[in-house]
Amino acid sequence: MGGGFTVLVWVLVAFFVGAGVATVRRYRQRQAAWASGLTARARVVRAWVTVQTMNNTVRRIQWHEYDYTTHDGRAVRFKESGGPRDRGQGEEVLVYYAAHEPDKATASAPQPGKDLAGTVFVLIMLAVGAGVLLSQWASL
Repeated sequence: MGGGFTVLVWVLVAFFVGAGVATVRRYRQRQAAWASGLTARARVVRAWVTVQTMNNTVRRIQWHEYDYTTHDGRAVRFKESGGPRDRGQGEEVLVYYAAHEPDKATASAPQPGKDLAGTVFVLIMLAVGAGVLLSQWASL
């Protein structure tokens, strides 16, 4: 087993850990935005789709970029993935934001249970992936 392969395994494990940290961070940002009680009308500046292919399966991810003004007059622009496909440029939507992180807002309606379940599912999949990778590496 070569040193290059060992480095690759640890780079992949670092990717799994980084993805887990990013997932938890975004979960906490959405929870803070919903819990703050602060909302604003936002305008969709841009809408686009990215495509990922994994194991011959195509996954489309809908992205939106929003502009809004906070209650204290700050202009904010943020991007968010996973929005509805039928939301288009120029449309107005309600966004939720936390005063301390207005650029981490969300245009998703509060769904704390669904959000928690999705976050836990992603974390389990990342842990399983890292576990399988490490167990296969250890058995070589």
